[in-house]
Amino acid sequence: MAGMSRDSETVELDAAPVFSYGDRVRSRKHVRNDGTFRGAEIGEIIVKKGDVGFITSIGTFLQQFYIYGVDFYERGHLVGMKGRELEMVDDH
Repeated sequence: MAGMSRDSETVELDAAPVFSYGDRVRSRKHVRNDGTFRGAEIGEIIVKKGDVGFITSIGTFLQQFYIYGVDFYERGHLVGMKGRELEMVDDH
């Protein structure tokens, strides 16, 4: 379909989640408050690229994507992120 984004064709739920509970992950991008994060101004950066956290929950969005609840413990923020916005942290 012309004009549709790549996301509209991706159905992650056809496969198992990429990350598991307790996995240590790193943000691949800055995340700004879109108005859903209490205690921060809209547009304020709540997670910086490179911040490390742990997967605390796995949910779904639009019957298409996995949304991972990530506890960015050093910031004290729990943020929902898509798998492509995260990468596994290699502790070795």
